[in-house]
Amino acid sequence: MTNRDERTIRNELGKVYATLEYLDAQVGRLLDKLDAMNQFTNTFFVFASDNGIANGRHGLMGKQSLYEHSLRVPLAISGPGISPGTNDSLVYLLDLFPTLCDLTGVPAPDTVEGLSLKPILHGQTNAVRNAILGSYLTCQRAVRVGYWKLIHYPFIHRTQLFNLAYDPHESNDLSAVTAHAGRIK
Repeated sequence: MTNRDERTIRNELGKVYATLEYLDAQVGRLLDKLDAMNQFTNTFFVFASDNGIANGRHGLMGKQSLYEHSLRVPLAISGPGISPGTNDSLVYLLDLFPTLCDLTGVPAPDTVEGLSLKPILHGQTNAVRNAILGSYLTCQRAVRVGYWKLIHYPFIHRTQLFNLAYDPHESNDLSAVTAHAGRIK
Protein backbone atom coordinates (compact mmCIF):
# COMPACT_ATOMS: atom_id res chain seq x y z
CA MET A 1 0.00 0.00 0.00
CA THR A 2 1.32 3.43 -0.92
CA ASN A 3 1.84 5.97 1.81
CA ARG A 4 -0.45 8.97 1.69
CA ASP A 5 1.72 11.37 3.67
CA GLU A 6 2.52 14.83 2.29
CA ARG A 7 6.06 13.90 1.20
CA THR A 8 4.86 10.89 -0.81
CA ILE A 9 2.09 12.87 -2.46
CA ARG A 10 4.47 15.72 -3.37
CA ASN A 11 6.90 13.18 -4.85
CA GLU A 12 4.13 11.60 -6.94
CA LEU A 13 2.94 15.02 -8.12
CA GLY A 14 6.53 15.85 -9.08
CA LYS A 15 6.59 12.78 -11.31
CA VAL A 16 3.33 13.84 -12.95
CA TYR A 17 4.59 17.37 -13.59
CA ALA A 18 7.89 16.09 -15.00
CA THR A 19 5.99 13.80 -17.36
CA LEU A 20 3.77 16.67 -18.48
CA GLU A 21 6.77 18.92 -19.08
CA TYR A 22 8.44 16.24 -21.22
CA LEU A 23 5.21 15.58 -23.13
CA ASP A 24 4.76 19.30 -23.78
CA ALA A 25 8.25 19.53 -25.27
CA GLN A 26 7.62 16.54 -27.55
CA VAL A 27 4.27 17.90 -28.77
CA GLY A 28 6.06 21.20 -29.48
CA ARG A 29 8.62 19.37 -31.62
CA LEU A 30 5.85 17.65 -33.55
CA LEU A 31 3.97 20.90 -34.16
CA ASP A 32 7.16 22.64 -35.30
CA LYS A 33 7.87 19.83 -37.78
CA LEU A 34 4.33 19.88 -39.19
CA ASP A 35 4.58 23.66 -39.57
CA ALA A 36 7.95 23.36 -41.36
CA MET A 37 6.38 20.80 -43.74
CA ASN A 38 3.38 23.10 -44.43
CA GLN A 39 1.05 20.45 -43.01
CA PHE A 40 -0.11 22.42 -40.01
CA THR A 41 -3.29 23.87 -41.54
CA ASN A 42 -4.64 20.60 -42.99
CA THR A 43 -4.08 18.36 -39.97
CA PHE A 44 -6.44 17.43 -37.18
CA PHE A 45 -4.80 17.26 -33.78
CA VAL A 46 -6.18 15.03 -31.04
CA PHE A 47 -4.75 14.87 -27.56
CA ALA A 48 -6.19 12.38 -25.12
CA SER A 49 -4.88 10.40 -22.22
CA ASP A 50 -6.02 7.72 -19.84
CA ASN A 51 -7.76 8.30 -16.55
CA GLY A 52 -6.19 10.49 -13.91
CA ILE A 53 -4.43 9.51 -10.73
CA ALA A 54 -5.88 10.59 -7.39
CA ASN A 55 -2.52 11.70 -5.88
CA GLY A 56 -3.94 11.87 -2.37
CA ARG A 57 -7.36 13.28 -3.21
CA HIS A 58 -10.13 11.50 -1.32
CA GLY A 59 -7.31 9.65 0.47
CA LEU A 60 -6.49 7.66 -2.68
CA MET A 61 -3.29 7.30 -4.66
CA GLY A 62 -4.26 5.48 -7.87
CA LYS A 63 -7.00 5.30 -10.47
CA GLN A 64 -9.25 3.04 -8.41
CA SER A 65 -12.19 5.41 -8.09
CA LEU A 66 -15.01 7.06 -9.99
CA TYR A 67 -14.40 10.51 -8.54
CA GLU A 68 -13.85 13.16 -11.21
CA HIS A 69 -10.08 13.36 -10.61
CA SER A 70 -9.74 9.71 -11.61
CA LEU A 71 -12.67 9.27 -14.01
CA ARG A 72 -12.12 12.23 -16.33
CA VAL A 73 -9.54 12.26 -19.10
CA PRO A 74 -7.93 15.15 -20.93
CA LEU A 75 -9.24 15.59 -24.47
CA ALA A 76 -8.37 18.31 -26.97
CA ILE A 77 -9.21 18.37 -30.66
CA SER A 78 -8.18 21.07 -33.13
CA GLY A 79 -7.84 21.45 -36.85
CA PRO A 80 -9.51 22.89 -39.94
CA GLY A 81 -12.99 24.24 -39.24
CA ILE A 82 -12.74 23.86 -35.47
CA SER A 83 -13.00 27.13 -33.57
CA PRO A 84 -10.94 27.55 -30.40
CA GLY A 85 -12.85 27.11 -27.18
CA THR A 86 -13.73 24.74 -24.38
CA ASN A 87 -16.70 22.53 -23.73
CA ASP A 88 -17.57 20.34 -20.75
CA SER A 89 -19.76 17.88 -22.65
CA LEU A 90 -20.10 14.33 -21.44
CA VAL A 91 -18.10 12.23 -23.91
CA TYR A 92 -16.31 8.90 -24.09
CA LEU A 93 -12.96 8.24 -25.72
CA LEU A 94 -14.81 5.79 -27.99
CA ASP A 95 -16.31 8.93 -29.58
CA LEU A 96 -12.94 9.79 -31.13
CA PHE A 97 -13.08 7.30 -34.01
CA PRO A 98 -16.51 8.36 -35.34
CA THR A 99 -15.51 12.01 -34.80
CA LEU A 100 -12.39 11.66 -36.93
CA CYS A 101 -14.36 9.74 -39.56
CA ASP A 102 -16.94 12.52 -39.63
CA LEU A 103 -14.34 15.31 -39.78
CA THR A 104 -12.51 13.67 -42.68
CA GLY A 105 -15.60 12.53 -44.62
CA VAL A 106 -14.95 8.83 -44.11
CA PRO A 107 -18.05 6.79 -43.25
CA ALA A 108 -17.82 5.15 -39.83
CA PRO A 109 -18.64 1.43 -39.79
CA ASP A 110 -22.14 0.55 -38.59
CA THR A 111 -20.62 -1.35 -35.66
CA VAL A 112 -19.15 1.82 -34.12
CA GLU A 113 -20.82 2.58 -30.80
CA GLY A 114 -19.36 6.04 -30.23
CA LEU A 115 -20.95 9.30 -31.29
CA SER A 116 -19.37 11.93 -33.50
CA LEU A 117 -18.37 15.07 -31.63
CA LYS A 118 -18.30 17.09 -34.87
CA PRO A 119 -21.57 18.91 -34.04
CA ILE A 120 -19.96 20.11 -30.79
CA LEU A 121 -16.68 21.04 -32.49
CA HIS A 122 -18.52 23.05 -35.14
CA GLY A 123 -20.68 24.85 -32.58
CA GLN A 124 -23.96 23.24 -33.71
CA THR A 125 -24.76 21.82 -30.27
CA ASN A 126 -23.32 21.73 -26.76
CA ALA A 127 -23.74 17.98 -26.24
CA VAL A 128 -24.24 14.68 -28.04
CA ARG A 129 -25.44 12.76 -24.97
CA ASN A 130 -27.00 13.70 -21.66
CA ALA A 131 -25.50 10.97 -19.47
CA ILE A 132 -22.41 8.81 -19.10
CA LEU A 133 -21.77 5.63 -17.18
CA GLY A 134 -18.59 4.58 -15.45
CA SER A 135 -17.34 1.54 -13.60
CA TYR A 136 -14.30 0.28 -11.78
CA LEU A 137 -14.02 -3.49 -11.89
CA THR A 138 -17.12 -4.94 -10.20
CA CYS A 139 -16.89 -2.80 -7.08
CA GLN A 140 -18.01 0.63 -8.28
CA ARG A 141 -20.63 2.01 -10.66
CA ALA A 142 -21.39 5.63 -11.53
CA VAL A 143 -23.83 7.57 -13.62
CA ARG A 144 -23.52 11.23 -14.44
CA VAL A 145 -26.42 13.25 -15.80
CA GLY A 146 -25.52 16.89 -16.31
CA TYR A 147 -23.83 18.06 -13.14
CA TRP A 148 -25.35 15.31 -10.99
CA LYS A 149 -23.25 12.26 -10.26
CA LEU A 150 -24.19 9.11 -8.40
CA ILE A 151 -21.57 6.56 -7.35
CA HIS A 152 -22.65 3.15 -6.04
CA TYR A 153 -20.48 0.57 -4.27
CA PRO A 154 -22.46 -2.71 -4.54
CA PHE A 155 -20.26 -4.79 -2.23
CA ILE A 156 -20.62 -2.41 0.70
CA HIS A 157 -24.15 -1.18 -0.18
CA ARG A 158 -23.09 2.47 -0.20
CA THR A 159 -24.22 5.25 -2.51
CA GLN A 160 -22.88 8.77 -2.92
CA LEU A 161 -24.55 11.70 -4.70
CA PHE A 162 -22.80 14.89 -5.77
CA ASN A 163 -23.84 18.09 -7.51
CA LEU A 164 -20.67 18.92 -9.43
CA ALA A 165 -21.86 22.43 -10.28
CA TYR A 166 -21.61 23.39 -6.60
CA ASP A 167 -19.19 20.73 -5.41
CA PRO A 168 -16.62 20.02 -8.16
CA HIS A 169 -14.27 18.27 -5.71
CA GLU A 170 -16.98 15.83 -4.56
CA SER A 171 -16.58 16.60 -0.89
CA ASN A 172 -20.28 17.00 0.03
CA ASP A 173 -22.15 13.70 -0.33
CA LEU A 174 -25.86 14.50 -0.72
CA SER A 175 -27.10 10.90 -0.62
CA ALA A 176 -28.55 11.24 2.89
CA VAL A 177 -30.54 14.37 2.04
CA THR A 178 -34.19 13.33 1.92
CA ALA A 179 -34.97 15.80 -0.88
CA HIS A 180 -32.69 13.79 -3.23
CA ALA A 181 -34.23 10.35 -2.59
CA GLY A 182 -36.15 10.46 -5.90
CA ARG A 183 -33.05 11.46 -7.83
CA ILE A 184 -31.11 8.56 -6.32
CA LYS A 185 -33.91 6.09 -7.08
